[in-house]
Amino acid sequence: MLTFSSTENQWTDFGMYVAWVVILSVVSCFLTLLTKTVVPSSVSLTTLDENLGAASSRSTKRTDAAADTPSSDTSPRAPYSAIPTRPDMVYYSAAGSGVAEVKVINSGFVLHGYLGFKTLVIKTIALIFSVSSGLSLGKEGPYVHIATCVGNICCRLFAKYNRNDGKRREVLSASAASGVAVAFGAPIGGVLFSLEEVSYYFPPKTLFRTFFCCIAAALSLKFLNPYGTGKIVLFEVRYFNDWEIFELVIFIILGVLGGALGALFIKASSLWARSFRRIPVIKRWPMLEVVLVALVTGLVSFWNRYTKLAVSELLFELASPCDHESSSPNGLCPNEDGIVDIIRYLLVAFVVKSLLTVVTFGIKVPAGIYVPSMVVGGLLGRIVGHVAQYFVVKYPTFPLFGSSCPAVSGMESCVTPGVYAMIAAGATMCGVTRLSVTLAVILFELTGSLAHVLPFSLAILCAKWTADAIEPRSIYDLLTDMNSYPFLDNKIQVVSDAELGDLVRPVRRGRIIDISDSPFVPATELRSKLQTLLMAGELDSGLPILRHDILSGLIPAPDLEYALDNLEDEENTLCLMTLDTMSVVSDSDDEEAIRVDFNRYIDPAPMSLDIHSPLDLVYQCFAKLGLRYLCVLQNGQYAGLVHKKAFVKFMKENE
Repeated sequence: MLTFSSTENQWTDFGMYVAWVVILSVVSCFLTLLTKTVVPSSVSLTTLDENLGAASSRSTKRTDAAADTPSSDTSPRAPYSAIPTRPDMVYYSAAGSGVAEVKVINSGFVLHGYLGFKTLVIKTIALIFSVSSGLSLGKEGPYVHIATCVGNICCRLFAKYNRNDGKRREVLSASAASGVAVAFGAPIGGVLFSLEEVSYYFPPKTLFRTFFCCIAAALSLKFLNPYGTGKIVLFEVRYFNDWEIFELVIFIILGVLGGALGALFIKASSLWARSFRRIPVIKRWPMLEVVLVALVTGLVSFWNRYTKLAVSELLFELASPCDHESSSPNGLCPNEDGIVDIIRYLLVAFVVKSLLTVVTFGIKVPAGIYVPSMVVGGLLGRIVGHVAQYFVVKYPTFPLFGSSCPAVSGMESCVTPGVYAMIAAGATMCGVTRLSVTLAVILFELTGSLAHVLPFSLAILCAKWTADAIEPRSIYDLLTDMNSYPFLDNKIQVVSDAELGDLVRPVRRGRIIDISDSPFVPATELRSKLQTLLMAGELDSGLPILRHDILSGLIPAPDLEYALDNLEDEENTLCLMTLDTMSVVSDSDDEEAIRVDFNRYIDPAPMSLDIHSPLDLVYQCFAKLGLRYLCVLQNGQYAGLVHKKAFVKFMKENE
């Protein structure tokens, strides 16, 4: 079960292997920590990001944190020392895969700096080191995040997309799809991934544009030929033997086992995050966790060939059919007498790889879960395949096998263990991510086998049903809940008698801009109101502009912060807060004040609903339109503002 080399260089190789695993992991973690972002909020991101253990500090340290953190989007002019103490939120935009965050961003939520140029560069470089380290992680998830960063940066070049959040999100959806197309060499699977997992709103025109983007990505991959094989996938397998009727039962069992394995992985990851990653030392020093995980990975993985292989290479070996018998006793193409030995060997690799995947997912390095989950499932499927192969070889005349399994035409004349590995790999990934149609298409594009589309689809269906029964949430739903992201599933139909007025808070003067007396508002007053929003966690909210209690516009908090930061003399500046320039009257009381027009930052027609609007309509507005806030009117007058976070909290409390 364990392979010990008899050469004198064995321990030297072992020491070098462990050292390189640790060194490469540390370099990747160091780069990732450069994307540290501090958000001065007690509400927006309460505890955990994809690393499942984000740090929090006290806002009394905010000034130092802001100085040390260039990625923070909080205004350096803000006097945070004068604001009541609130816990800050610290997260690392290059850590994890980023798929959950991309999904939330597409829903209309703002994660500052998450799709910026700095994140793109650092995550790309750090991903090279993390994948090279040999840790049990994949690059496919981070590809989605990296591709989305490219799409977001490209949007800044065109005013049509830069100034329109709806059109920008369409570009982000297409970019995420191209990331999957490149990762798996599956352009059609990428389109379905965007439709099934990432996109919040997917009109028909976006479907075609996403398809075009995926095809362009696949063509680029073909021309660049990064793998040196002329193929657009790192591994490509072909099955030439058809499956037998009796194997359908085994395929269903594999689907159930894969779904259960994926659901248990989600539970184990949550348990590990809430126990080990809550230890103060680990929480304070994320580099320590990376060193420990890398050290354990190196010490344990070296002795088994299949735990030492890179995840992509391992998945290729597990899913490949056999052309000839293996000369090595640990090869995946054994003779009749070697099947039991390889099953034992694979069992050890399965246990080790499963545990390493659980403890690795969530550390502060760029890491995906797609291929590692497929590898764990592939090991399980290969074991089941060899067990089925053993019985077919030993008892070829058993009535269940029928007359279609001759015993003289080779070990894989009837059962191909590689097919079992690929089916279990897809089923396990389905259990983790809850992708269904997308996975069936990706498996087809990897194998090119029309004959096996039915087994792939059947196993994925069984995996999804089983996983939903054990753990209703996918790994990305878990991350969204643990982060308290204001995400609403647009596939849910709300049934409730509640009205919008049930969750509207009374109007507070610190959260509105009143221009009834004068359209000019002191910049210091605007800064104070802005800080009230920031410290309430509503970084992406806005301040309604009222004239005699009538809503005349709204200025988004990010735009107001940008406008104030660009003022030369904030203390002596009056800001024009109305679009109706005909009503502006010069204020003779303060002739020395600098007057600045803020018209270009004002939304003249913010989305509004009546206070008696049903909750279902409110839900659809937030879910389908991707709104971050909604103004409330009563008898034509302003009655309050509902932020998406408050609405999500209200929905969860009343489930």
